[in-house]
Amino acid sequence: MIRHLEESGLFNAGRGSLRQLDGVQRMDASIMEGQNLSAGAVAGLEGYLHPISAARRIMTDTDHVLVVGQHANRLARHFGLARLARQKDSIQLRSKRGSLKNINPKSQALYREMRLFDTVGAVAMDRAGHLAAGASTGGVAVMLPGRVGDTPLIGAGVYADNTAGAISMTGLGESIIRAGMAKHLAILLGLGWTPGRAANHTLKALVRRIQGEAGCLILDTTGRFAIRHTTPWMSAGHWNGRGKPVVKSRFP
Repeated sequence: MIRHLEESGLFNAGRGSLRQLDGVQRMDASIMEGQNLSAGAVAGLEGYLHPISAARRIMTDTDHVLVVGQHANRLARHFGLARLARQKDSIQLRSKRGSLKNINPKSQALYREMRLFDTVGAVAMDRAGHLAAGASTGGVAVMLPGRVGDTPLIGAGVYADNTAGAISMTGLGESIIRAGMAKHLAILLGLGWTPGRAANHTLKALVRRIQGEAGCLILDTTGRFAIRHTTPWMSAGHWNGRGKPVVKSRFP
C-alpha cells in the first residue's frame, strides 16, 4: 500500500516528496514487523521512488535498523531499487505548495490545516495474525537540509508488536518524537486498552502538553483498529479483505 502511495505523486512521499531549502528531495521511511520486532529505516534518501522498499531491504538484508544519507543511497543502488525519474510538473506543483516564505501567518495556518503534512503510512495484519506497520515521507515544507522527523524513528513514527498492536503516525514530526507516540500507544494496547481509547487519550495529551499535531493508524492483536487525528482532515482508509475498502477524509 505504501509503495502505491509513494508512486502516485499525490502525497508527500516518494514521487511527490517536498523539497528541502536547498532544493533537494530527501525522503524518510520505516517498516516494522511484530513477530520478531524486526525493523528497517532510511533517512535522507535521495533519488529513489520507493523509500519504503529501501527500509524493508535494510530490515531483511542487513543487521541494522536505520541507515542515513549517501550510505542509504548506496544501499538502494546495491539492491537495484527503482530510481526516481524527474517529473517536472510534479516538482513544480510541490515547489509551489512547499514555499511559505511569502504567505502571511493566517494563510500559513490554513495551509497547515489543509495539507496535513501528507506523510503516508499503513498498518496490517496477515492471515496468521502477524502485525506490521510502516510510513514514508518527504518531510515538511521549507525544512532545513538534514532535518529528520518521526517517520524513520522506530517507537516515534512506527511500531509493531504481535503482543500489543501496530501503529503508524503522521503529523508534526518534532512533537511526535518528543512524545514517543508509537511506542507509547503500543504500551497502552499491551495493557488492554482499545485502539480508540488509546488514540484519544494519547492525542489529547499531545495537544495539551506540547501543542502537537498528529494523526494515527492503530491496529490491535484482535483486529480492532482506530483512525484518529487532531487536524481537521486526514485522508485514510481501511479494508478487512472482503468487499470494497472504506476511504474518507475525516475520522472521529
